[in-house]
Amino acid sequence: MKILLSNLLAIYRRELQSYFTSPLAYIIAVVFWLIGGLFFVALLLSPEGLIAQASAADQAGQGAQGIDLPYEFLQIYLNLLGSLSMFILPMLSMGLYAEERKQGTLELLATSPLTNWVVALGKLLGVVTFYSAMLLPLLIVEAIALGSSEPAFPPSIFLLGHVGLLLLAASVLSLGMFISSLSSSTVLAAVMTFGLVLLLWVIDAVSNLPGVFGDALGHLSLLTHYSDFVQGIFDTSGLILFSSYIILGLFLTAQSIDTLRFQRS
Repeated sequence: MKILLSNLLAIYRRELQSYFTSPLAYIIAVVFWLIGGLFFVALLLSPEGLIAQASAADQAGQGAQGIDLPYEFLQIYLNLLGSLSMFILPMLSMGLYAEERKQGTLELLATSPLTNWVVALGKLLGVVTFYSAMLLPLLIVEAIALGSSEPAFPPSIFLLGHVGLLLLAASVLSLGMFISSLSSSTVLAAVMTFGLVLLLWVIDAVSNLPGVFGDALGHLSLLTHYSDFVQGIFDTSGLILFSSYIILGLFLTAQSIDTLRFQRS
């Protein structure tokens, strides 16, 4: 067990270091921060932003019956960050295995004493950590904005919404890691991951089909379960769905590399 954890930590450190020394990763982070910051400013301070709407409601005499500014802000902003992440996450996951295949190091991983599950989990933890580091500056700005609101905003809703965002990211990155293991082209891996994620994101649009088929499609939707977290609703079905996507991505990745190992033997 100690050797297993040591190997996992070694893969995790290696993967995390590769992101923090990659110019492309910093470009992706800067784009994420710029767009996320623009969303933040526009949502609060634009002429049609929430502050202007709350002020107009107050002047109209609606007062407390007007806009719940902190809750509305968090809900809309996290939905925007979730949509933005759908474009960013495939670019983070595209090189997890595709770069290894391109550089010829994938065969070394496939034939090494390390189990495929350990390698896949270490890589996933590394990229999720980097995404969390990208998210941290925006989270701090959100916390400052909500911390100054009156009445005090419930921290449980804030935490639950961001836990949902991290679970969403881990699910997408896990599936993207599997797709990356299938190709040596990072661009192709990113495009295929984006296509799959887009399908899982909007699949609830066809969930109104009658019968069991429509219900099943609705349960597969990333958007539906993420929206529950954003609204401050803890639903175990959402937790199970995200966990299932994470485990599925890890399993398929391990099987993909295992196939390569058999081909080389």
